[in-house]
Amino acid sequence: MVQWYKTWNNPVKNLLIWLVIIGMLAALPLAYARHLTETSANKVEFVFDYRDLLDIADIQTNPKSYVDEQLKQMKAAGIGSMAVYESTLSELRESRRIEMFNSRDAMAMTQSFGEPNENFTYILYADQATQQQLEPLILKTFNSLNVATKPWSFKNRSGLIIQMSMDEASMKPMDPDPITLKMLKDQGFDIVVRLSNRRPFVTNEMDRLLKSLHDIGVKRIIVDGNEVPGYTEENTDVNLNKMADLLHKNGIGLAAIELLKEPQKGFSTLAKQTNYDVVRLHSFTEKDGEKLSEQVTKAEMADRVQGVADRFVLAVKDRNIRMVFLNAKPVKNIDKGKLADPLSAYYQALQGPDGAIPRIEKVGFKLGQAEAFTVHTTAWQKVARFFLLIGGVSLVVLAVSFFVPEASLFLFIIGIIGAAGMHILSANLYAQALALATAVCAPSVAMMLAIRSVRSGAAAQWKSGLLYGLWMLLKTSLISLIGVVYVVALLNHITYSIVLQQFRGVSALHLLPIAIAGVYLLFFSENNTYRDKFARVRQVFTFNITVLWVVAAAVALGAIFYYLSRTGNEGQASAVEKLFRSFLENTLGVRPRTKEFLFAHPIFLLGAYLAVRYRNAVYLMFIGVIGQLSIVDTFCHLHTPLHISLIRITYGVVFGALIGLVLIVIWEIVARSWKRWVPQSK
Repeated sequence: MVQWYKTWNNPVKNLLIWLVIIGMLAALPLAYARHLTETSANKVEFVFDYRDLLDIADIQTNPKSYVDEQLKQMKAAGIGSMAVYESTLSELRESRRIEMFNSRDAMAMTQSFGEPNENFTYILYADQATQQQLEPLILKTFNSLNVATKPWSFKNRSGLIIQMSMDEASMKPMDPDPITLKMLKDQGFDIVVRLSNRRPFVTNEMDRLLKSLHDIGVKRIIVDGNEVPGYTEENTDVNLNKMADLLHKNGIGLAAIELLKEPQKGFSTLAKQTNYDVVRLHSFTEKDGEKLSEQVTKAEMADRVQGVADRFVLAVKDRNIRMVFLNAKPVKNIDKGKLADPLSAYYQALQGPDGAIPRIEKVGFKLGQAEAFTVHTTAWQKVARFFLLIGGVSLVVLAVSFFVPEASLFLFIIGIIGAAGMHILSANLYAQALALATAVCAPSVAMMLAIRSVRSGAAAQWKSGLLYGLWMLLKTSLISLIGVVYVVALLNHITYSIVLQQFRGVSALHLLPIAIAGVYLLFFSENNTYRDKFARVRQVFTFNITVLWVVAAAVALGAIFYYLSRTGNEGQASAVEKLFRSFLENTLGVRPRTKEFLFAHPIFLLGAYLAVRYRNAVYLMFIGVIGQLSIVDTFCHLHTPLHISLIRITYGVVFGALIGLVLIVIWEIVARSWKRWVPQSK
């Protein structure tokens, strides 16, 4: 039995390599289908919050004139859409459609005494035309809440008495203001409506509302609040299915707000039921806008405006954003005793020198109503999934075989059974688990092969250290890219592109390849027996701890902490580095990752160059594992278009190689100068 196992286990390693390659080739059509999907929608929509415009106008001398003027400037700046909320009495008052009073103010106006215990809401319409359009809306809203109303007038102006306190009545949501909708359409704006779940979900009423929105050209809604319309604690699926049917019936899609602390309840279900008629939305918040309203020097303001423009371009180009939502707030400069203009800087960021919109159009996007991606699939998908499973398991087993080659056949059989079982239990969990495993193993295998090349003496056989270094950098990077193909193919569902699902556990990629390659370098890279390897392990763990070791450990921990602080979405960067990144982005179009081209790849190239002459240079070469895992990690940002990630890592390798050549030149100059100096010092 043992002999039979050895007979079949020995050729398994070569078989694993071929299975990995076959799986990778089978995955390429899936990767291409994703590329077609994420390039199928190129319209970008800039949306301004109309409610914010009313808030800013409310502190101006002539609010209506201010609104009219700003709408013209917004249109000229490329803001083609306005976001309109469900109206409230408070918003109607801010729009100068109505005036609103509590019982005490109404009694003072009419110079009469009412009921001392009364606390009602009194409203007056701006004119008869306004009354004709708004009164049915207001009456329907408060009648549905079983709140009594009755007519009221003052000095020939008609109004209503609503038997509810003004604080409470002013917050009750109603249908969007029809006067505002018509005015904005007449001025050439598209409308994006923000709908909340603050009103009871009634199918007929929602159908009527969505049809009226469709009739004025609304193509997309943004959820206002933490719950989508139709979400309830009971019968949630039934209501969400009805809401999805109504959206589909009226040709209205959704916008997914990126970077929310908590996902909006029911959004994923609603998105799925609408066949993912969803676009990603980037929100420029009121807090973000405050920095554009502060009193600073012209140079500093120019930098801030440029930073905002860069931010919008990156959002569209690098994160599949198709809708940019702009917020602003009224600003009072108390020190100078005047009102600050919070909007002029917005227009500069959009259309000024190096403005966002010309740059966005330059890279192939157009302004217009945002459209959802057209999902492309391939008939090869089911067959490809089969080969992906086998190839992915083979890649994992191949990584383990560097440590325990005798277990390859056993692990392959167990891995296939386990992966198939996981796929049956949860296809999503299987895809993410296998994607993470291949993402970790590909750069690990690439780095271990590079280490083996040096340890086995293959490096010493090269006559040119430079050619060996360049070849090893290219070869190692291509092997790491195998993991990229598996990740892209396994997680090619549209939900990852629009970030309704996220690649969980990917943070493990930042450390595991370092640990795996490091253990291999220290204990398994020499061609010796298991007894020798265990003796090496025991020797390391029984070293006498000296002050030097403590200092070295502290430095290593500090380096790891710094490395992790620079990694992922929460990574920190200094102001100088942000300027450097902006320079690279604006100069190259796509910014290579700093840790790749400035650090990991150059050090790897220098280490490989020296390894031809100095065997221990493999420890310097090992640092390059950071660049290899970064190559795979770049593609784990699944909301970034594939061609952007491919350009990014290509720049990383090319510029890393150039900087590595500079390091080699410096090394040779220093080394030769040292050799000339040493004899003279004797």
